[in-house]
Amino acid sequence: MTEELAPQYQPGAIEQALYRWWTEQDLFAPRPGNRPYVIMMPPPNVTAQLHMGHGLNNTVQDAVIRFERMRGREVLWLPGTDHAGIATQNVVERMLASEGKTRFDLGRDAFVRRVWSHVDETGATILDQLKAIGSSCDWSRTYFTLDEGLSRAVREVFVRLYEKDLVYRGNYIINWCPRCLTALSNEEAEKEEEEGRLWHLRYPLAQGGHLTVATTRPETMLGDTAVAVHPSDARYAALVGTTIRLPLVDRDIPIVADDAIDPAFGTGAVKVTPAHDPLDFEIGKRHGLAVLNILTPDAHIGESAPERFQGLTREAARKAVVREFEALDLLDKTETHQHAVGHCYRCGTVVEPRLSEQWFVRMAPLAAPALEAYRDGSLRFIPERRGTEYAQWMENIRDWCISRQLWWGHRIPVWYCDADGCATTSVSRTDLTACPACGGSVRQDEDVLDTWFSSWLVPFSSLGWPDETPDLHRYYPGDALVTAPEILFFWVARMIMAGLEFQGDVPFHTIYLHGTVRDTQHRKMSKSLGNGIDPLEVVERYGADALRYTVISGMAVGTDLILDPADLETSFAAGRNFANKLWNAGRFILGALDGPTRPLAGPHPNVIRREELALADRWIIARCDETVRIATEAFERFRLNEAAAAAYHFLWSDLADWYIEQVKPRLHGDQPGGDVARAVLAQTFDVALRLLHPVMPFVTETLWKRLPGHGLEASICVAHWPGPDDRATDDEALARFAELQAIVTSYRQLSADAGIRPGDKAEGWLTVADQAVADRLAPEIETIARLGRVRLDRVTVRSSVAADSARKTDVLPDDVQVSIALSAADMARECARLEKEEAHLRRLVEGQERKLGNAQFVERAPTAVVDGERQKLASWREQADALADNRRQLGCV
Repeated sequence: MTEELAPQYQPGAIEQALYRWWTEQDLFAPRPGNRPYVIMMPPPNVTAQLHMGHGLNNTVQDAVIRFERMRGREVLWLPGTDHAGIATQNVVERMLASEGKTRFDLGRDAFVRRVWSHVDETGATILDQLKAIGSSCDWSRTYFTLDEGLSRAVREVFVRLYEKDLVYRGNYIINWCPRCLTALSNEEAEKEEEEGRLWHLRYPLAQGGHLTVATTRPETMLGDTAVAVHPSDARYAALVGTTIRLPLVDRDIPIVADDAIDPAFGTGAVKVTPAHDPLDFEIGKRHGLAVLNILTPDAHIGESAPERFQGLTREAARKAVVREFEALDLLDKTETHQHAVGHCYRCGTVVEPRLSEQWFVRMAPLAAPALEAYRDGSLRFIPERRGTEYAQWMENIRDWCISRQLWWGHRIPVWYCDADGCATTSVSRTDLTACPACGGSVRQDEDVLDTWFSSWLVPFSSLGWPDETPDLHRYYPGDALVTAPEILFFWVARMIMAGLEFQGDVPFHTIYLHGTVRDTQHRKMSKSLGNGIDPLEVVERYGADALRYTVISGMAVGTDLILDPADLETSFAAGRNFANKLWNAGRFILGALDGPTRPLAGPHPNVIRREELALADRWIIARCDETVRIATEAFERFRLNEAAAAAYHFLWSDLADWYIEQVKPRLHGDQPGGDVARAVLAQTFDVALRLLHPVMPFVTETLWKRLPGHGLEASICVAHWPGPDDRATDDEALARFAELQAIVTSYRQLSADAGIRPGDKAEGWLTVADQAVADRLAPEIETIARLGRVRLDRVTVRSSVAADSARKTDVLPDDVQVSIALSAADMARECARLEKEEAHLRRLVEGQERKLGNAQFVERAPTAVVDGERQKLASWREQADALADNRRQLGCV
């Protein structure tokens, strides 16, 4: 059937058409089988474009899904997109800015309609892009976190938590983005280590003298309402209870003692600004301090500060304050200081601690069962260290700020009564038009919920909750979550808490947190650094299978994926080359199979009997079985790179480089047993394609369809995953063929070292010291000569061979000596090589003799270990002596 396959692999000619056929056949929908296997796709932002992070994450998910689908599980990979409040609103606001407008020019309703219009136009783009890399999701179930059903779930959860006093509103210090003009959760304020400065400011004491405080934010001193010291700090004990005259603002503030102060930081005396620091806010509450908010929402100095500072940015105010302290001789010193600074996770702006009235979720009651689920083994983290991080976060969890000062998102379902004398606050599952208490008019809270407040519900909201749907009963809880470690706390931990709270069970049991895509400088790929790789460009140039193989084979558990954005050829060549090798091997195999092949097993009159199998047949069947076991276990343990490596080695080396080359005479009719070789070739290639399919689905499907017994309407997507077969176990064949491979490899290396071209054949000798070894190798002499590219027709027992100084020799285990005729010009070089190898072995022997001469080692080490070391010594001695004999034969000594 090779006429149906192009001479060269052209992924662009098959991938789109094949994916379209898969979807037309509805192969990605759950197929009734044994128990379900469910993965929830981390929903990409609705306006996002595919990047390598998506490419990596979804390739890993798809490989796992395809593996489980082939194992007969009722697989559901549920796709969706996230409305992404801040990110999507920012995109549309930038569009408006290019038109000279702001969202306030449009008004809330018109702006939200504009965002919906943009989402309707672009929202499916990233899902279409995911199809280009082969993602086998059930697209008929695609959800959007602002869909009506998911929105109803969001309201239901908010109301239930409010009714349990787990949602509350309060004035607290929160993270505030002056660019996005919204509150952020602690997890959304990403900490970055920066080298800043520590200013030591001298504050005049009312009783005379000065007290020096250290700060990284001099401008916030305009809002200071105290100075705090530790109660046990003897340096300041006499000053507690006295006052300071705050410079620049001429305000008296007290000196207080508080256990939260670190005496070792700076001078041990700390300025207290309750409106602009979380720790200071708590100190202020304990001591009844005034709270002065000196910053506007966009981080300019506001009216609470002296007029000369008003309107300055925080950076300009910092410089102005430092200048005035210098002018007053109140700047003691300045030093560099390394500290972690929070940045908005969406726009990168430095966040501002800000006192604000916001909505919060009380997290400790939700965290307790989620922590217990990890401790009792209900949750498994891969790699394991991520479980420790999860537990530490749960143990130190803080309340979650869930309100955002945005217009795009789930509006908070809270209404306030405007009627005189009625201060009713109503939380409702449905929109209110009147106050339930007095019938007066109501207004809804202006804020929307944090994007993650809808995302943490998707394991059950996407299945129809709060309704008791068949999907919810069938597919909750799921099995695995595959995602990046960056959202362990944003999303993963919160989903676990939500699942336990609203469904009584964790939403998944295995959390695989894979590595991050980085460049060759180990920097995370990002638009701002300009070091990203467009996965669609990779697919266009090299094919989806090349991309998939590269990301899976290049990333072990717990490691990052390193790619070079400046050299796509180097980064993706291995995947492309493997696909080409597989294609060429497939064309050869399909060309050799001229119809149905004989069965290798089963109750069939024409079944191949074991005695019909040649050594190479037995070997490739045993290696195929070994590969099945290795790949299956690797997939089960999420060691996808090991599964890919096993399939790669079997297909490239065992099957293509060795077995096919060995059986070519039988396939071509030059030797008997062609029907057996074709049957073995068809069976092992079929198995190998299935093992590789989760990693490289397009090329494997294309070739598998054309194997005898399948047909173009069959699909490898739902073919059975190969199982281990004890009948294939054949240690003798594995050992004997490995010996043959070593001999062939040795002949090839000897010829290469001697400068003999691959097309030429040197005269060869194969000598052994034992007749039993000779008898074992004699049946394979044709294979050795043909594959080793030498003229050789027999195995000779060494005692009957005279020394010949014109041979180049290699010594293998069991004292097997491989030799080729050596020209005079190569004699000196060969003598030097043998001398060097013998010297190396003699050093190993000396070291081993010292080791085994150590009585303590021999007495204390296990017997098996000592025996193994003695076997090494004997083998090294034997090889060294054989090399010495070779040197004498060549006349080197």
